[in-house]
Amino acid sequence: MSILLTTLNARFAHASLALRYLYANMHELQQQTEIVEFTIQQNVEDILEKIIEKQPTIIGFSVYIWNIIETTQLIKELKILRPEITVIIGGPEVSYEYENTEIYQTADYLIKGWGDISFYQLCHKLLNQQIIPEKAIQGIQEKLENIILPYDYYTDHDIKHRTVYVEASRGCPFKCEFCLSSLDKTAWTFPLEPFLQEMDKLYQRGLRQFKFIDRTFNLKKEFTTCILKYFLDKITNNPNDPLFLHFELVPDHLPDELKELILLFPEGSLQFEIGIQTLNPTTQALISRKTNLQKAQENIRWLSTKTTVHLHVDLIAGLPDETLEEFGKGFNELWAWQPQEIQLGILKRLKGTPIIRHTETYNYKYSLTPPYSVLENKDMRFETLNHIKRIAKFWDLIANSGRFKNTLPLLLRDDAFNAISDFSYWAFPKVNQTHGIALDKLLALVFDYLNEHTDHSLETIQQAMQQDFIRIGTHGWPRFLGDPPENWKEHLINKTKQKTLPKRQQQHSNG
Repeated sequence: MSILLTTLNARFAHASLALRYLYANMHELQQQTEIVEFTIQQNVEDILEKIIEKQPTIIGFSVYIWNIIETTQLIKELKILRPEITVIIGGPEVSYEYENTEIYQTADYLIKGWGDISFYQLCHKLLNQQIIPEKAIQGIQEKLENIILPYDYYTDHDIKHRTVYVEASRGCPFKCEFCLSSLDKTAWTFPLEPFLQEMDKLYQRGLRQFKFIDRTFNLKKEFTTCILKYFLDKITNNPNDPLFLHFELVPDHLPDELKELILLFPEGSLQFEIGIQTLNPTTQALISRKTNLQKAQENIRWLSTKTTVHLHVDLIAGLPDETLEEFGKGFNELWAWQPQEIQLGILKRLKGTPIIRHTETYNYKYSLTPPYSVLENKDMRFETLNHIKRIAKFWDLIANSGRFKNTLPLLLRDDAFNAISDFSYWAFPKVNQTHGIALDKLLALVFDYLNEHTDHSLETIQQAMQQDFIRIGTHGWPRFLGDPPENWKEHLINKTKQKTLPKRQQQHSNG
């Protein structure tokens, strides 16, 4: 083995699609190439030891916003120990504004942009001792039909235990200025038949959760319907063998043909991620985001009320010309459209994105540390954005988690954003954290807040929280909920929902 492909994943459950693309396109060099994956939680010295054991001549590192710090340290120490190893870096985090970074200065070569073809070409030249004049190499954006698909290189262990990512298309035609995809000229689709053949091989090998990473899955109607029909046929022919499919959708593009197909999918089989980001028309224009909000509202309401699709809708705080009050109004409007989850994010200044053009006008101050979140701007001070980060965490624990379905209306009432904001102001000083809050502690926090700061009766609060406690299946009845129903343990034992559903979907389900 002379070529090692590696990355530090955010967690073990993630399997790198990028490394498998590189491996699939190594041609005659594939025999001397190996994929080894690590996680950012692992000790750098332990990773170094495993890499050195492989005795590679060339190492390719896939670099992202979540692993840039750890990967930089890893490469610096690798170069101290084994300076003769050629280090090649690539990935979105090092494709732009890389010149003055430690990782670029330490590495031997950088491939900017697409690496599917260029990584092989560079390795071929290095192994043949050819002179390579430039350190930063622009990756070749090859036609998708000429890229060998990587899905054979997910192992059986990956399929059984990890998130398997697939993509039917690349690129994005939209120009949202906070997003790296805004730098694409358009979106391209992979040839349909070969792609479906690969999906069929994964299915035959036992994969039942497909996570599509396409930025705009529903952009081309005919292409989308063919893929949905393929999976629907699998479900129809194997009704006792459930599938779970995750897609990212354009919110204002849902033609009737797609709606008719979506209605045929059973509960728990579809999850759509939809990026709304802002409902402020002025902000929309400033970030070059073109979304028909009226059509988006109609489509999200239809998906929420007429289908069993699980909706995960994104909002971003800190965008230009949006105050806390305006952001809250947008949040409440979006919540009224009834998605199961609203993911609250903070604007990040990703390298290469055009959002930087607003820095001076709106007095943006960004963190210098990944993920480069905005610290404050002229419309939201640091304290405000920090408070929104806490709101996001408590919202995720209480609302997005699906664990408080019956209790949530008591907490939110008719002003969801201000209600979760008030709860956050009250709860955070009591726990001084938003991560790692045990469920029994969270239950007690919600109970105490409702009992002390709302006009709901104790009986009403206990009744709602009892129903949620039974539904989420925790053991050990909390005393503050009063006497448990006689049959509460039977409900824990006789759960009807399929264990094959992802946990989040199971907790949101009506069963």
